[in-house]
Amino acid sequence: MPQIILHIQNEPAVIGEVDEFPSFSDTMIGLRNPTRTDGKELDYLDQRVNFVVWPLERLNFIEFLPSGEEEEIISFVREK
Repeated sequence: MPQIILHIQNEPAVIGEVDEFPSFSDTMIGLRNPTRTDGKELDYLDQRVNFVVWPLERLNFIEFLPSGEEEEIISFVREK
């Protein structure tokens, strides 16, 4: 599953997994296994929660993290 970082207004950033990336017409975004970017649990969520939906109007921006496949791609390397 792709991972994203949500930058929520006036709150620490939240990282989690999405089933699919949001489209431009979406008004909400669902996140699986949400945690803070430092790995700590979100204080305002119950410990049993593993899926949360946020309205996009509360977000400043979204970061899309590369998948494992994209990280394995070797780019041009020049040796001397």
